[in-house]
Amino acid sequence: MTEKTLYPARDEPLTLLDRMGGVSGLVAGAVPTIAYVITNAVAGLDAAVVVAVCASIGLIVLRRVRRQSIQPAVSGLLGVGVAALIAFYTGSAEGYFLPGIWVSLVMAVVCAVSILVRRPLVGVVWNLLTSTGPRQSWRSDRITMRAFDVATVAFTAVFAARFLVQDWLYDAGSTGWLAFARIAMGYPLVGLALLVTYWAVRRARRRSSAAAEVEAPAST
Repeated sequence: MTEKTLYPARDEPLTLLDRMGGVSGLVAGAVPTIAYVITNAVAGLDAAVVVAVCASIGLIVLRRVRRQSIQPAVSGLLGVGVAALIAFYTGSAEGYFLPGIWVSLVMAVVCAVSILVRRPLVGVVWNLLTSTGPRQSWRSDRITMRAFDVATVAFTAVFAARFLVQDWLYDAGSTGWLAFARIAMGYPLVGLALLVTYWAVRRARRRSSAAAEVEAPAST
């Protein structure tokens, strides 16, 4: 059996790592970028664009043959396609990294604004995923709000760091270092932010369970 087939058992829980395509999915996500940088150095921009797109398509075929989820590879192909088109039309190898740089800036701003308006993004997402109705009780609990503030600050820091470092490397024209920064500041940094999110969600669940226990006797 492969680490995650296209048809997992229905009672098999999907972890975050599973949804990202497993370990092989994380590793494969770096392949198009590495192929792009190496090909650009050897054969030029046009060849690099073609190789990056072909590498993404190859990953989709490989995961399909191995009966693994192709969702991460398809998402990767869309991202590579957009990045490759920008690089091709700008005539700049660094243009390949522009979409990721600007997405990082947008996400950093969104996370920061959500904290300022007292609707931390991590808490909003958690509420949408776990609530069966327009429940907003988590915002009335100071401890829960503080936990989600901290988690959202963690993501703000991750996205802001990505933007600042990669934008600086883009201005410097350092294609190789841009590729390194994109990979190194990808899943590793997100993983740290997710650890903070896990702590915040656990705290929110404890507070929610405690509130439910208090309300239960009153409703009987």
